[in-house]
Amino acid sequence: MKNLRLFYSIILITLYGCGVYSFTGASISPEIKRNTSLLLVKEDGDLEIEGTIEDFSLSPIAPTAEGGRDSQYFSGLTRLTLRVNASYLNNQDDQFNYENKTFSFYKDFNQNTEELSSNEQEFVEEIFDQIILDIFNSSVANW
Repeated sequence: MKNLRLFYSIILITLYGCGVYSFTGASISPEIKRNTSLLLVKEDGDLEIEGTIEDFSLSPIAPTAEGGRDSQYFSGLTRLTLRVNASYLNNQDDQFNYENKTFSFYKDFNQNTEELSSNEQEFVEEIFDQIILDIFNSSVANW
């Protein structure tokens, strides 16, 4: 059986007020490459994956009390969540294709010790690493 080639392209996305991030040129980890016969190609691949960032949100997940009797409540931990809507097209076998499938992941951080503005790039990269792995596994796990 001939080796299938992978066309892995995710479009450039604008986040809600937090900058621009892109999956374009995203690399597949060496561990994944070793466990498949897929090759990464720039065009005319047998598989195509694309997606858009649908949500970038912050939510408090661990309230803490500060002060005395009339305490005010603050968030001890905050969750940064990214949600991506992805589509997968197998140009050789459309049995496993999907459109508009949602993938999300999050990073919890303590706002008292980690500023989002200083750590946003690191947090987003960590979240995207997991989302990309989930999308990849969802599209080729049936092999």
